[in-house]
Amino acid sequence: MTGNLRTFLLMAAMTALLMGMGWLIGGRGGATLALLVAGAGNLWAWWNSDKAVLRQHGAMPVTEAQAPELVGLVRQLAGRAGLPMPAVYVLATDQPNAFATGRDPQHAAVAVTQGLLRILDRDELAGVIAHELAHIRHRDTLTMTVTATMAGAIAMLGNMMLFAGNRERQGGALGAVLAMFLAPLAATLVQLAISRSREYVADRSGAEISGNPMALASALAKIANAAGRTVNMPAERNPASAALFIINPLGAMRMDRLFATHPSTQERIDLLAQMQPSGNSRIPRVPRA
Repeated sequence: MTGNLRTFLLMAAMTALLMGMGWLIGGRGGATLALLVAGAGNLWAWWNSDKAVLRQHGAMPVTEAQAPELVGLVRQLAGRAGLPMPAVYVLATDQPNAFATGRDPQHAAVAVTQGLLRILDRDELAGVIAHELAHIRHRDTLTMTVTATMAGAIAMLGNMMLFAGNRERQGGALGAVLAMFLAPLAATLVQLAISRSREYVADRSGAEISGNPMALASALAKIANAAGRTVNMPAERNPASAALFIINPLGAMRMDRLFATHPSTQERIDLLAQMQPSGNSRIPRVPRA
């Protein structure tokens, strides 16, 4: 409930920021138009974002005949989560990682990398898949699509202010400066805060689905320790999709910690350890970067 409330408040803040940008440009009519444009963009993204992200990452669909263990595990966990069977994809990258996408549980997909399948045991893989199924169950893929679209709309309005040349309307020069520079920055920070808050919720729900919090904790440690040393080229070329992954896929080529898409991996592991009966497992550690 706390995570959902935080997400609601952050999305409300982003909506207010979007309408404020529209008001600075065109008064009340501008605020209404900005909201309508963002709504149209969200509708397009809601229908097409899953296909786009899978195509960007070169995801290949697999069937139960092609990957019986993987698809069978997804089927088992989806049933345990009370979800329809999602499509299953494999990404041809050595970086261990995974993500979920889709506009709703009936049109969802789970994608895992070849690197993930190689380094995780079955229990750890089940924890990761359960985490992604939790995102689907909570419709986080839709939430992140909406926030990304709104952040893009705010940036677009900032560019409009830059080239409009009118500094005398609705807030004057100070309002123009705020709209052009600070509002897009604030929108990005809100978008990333929403992404981080949803990871905590998915960790807890995923651990409940798999029934093994420490397996997910162990998987997070393995992924975090390997991901930063392995370049994920499709993710580097499409950084806007980074928030979808279970661990930030960026950073092997450049510094991305100032605007973190994910919370601290060690903190996530420590929270998962609190769900495990005491004294049963050693808590995995992630070296400080």
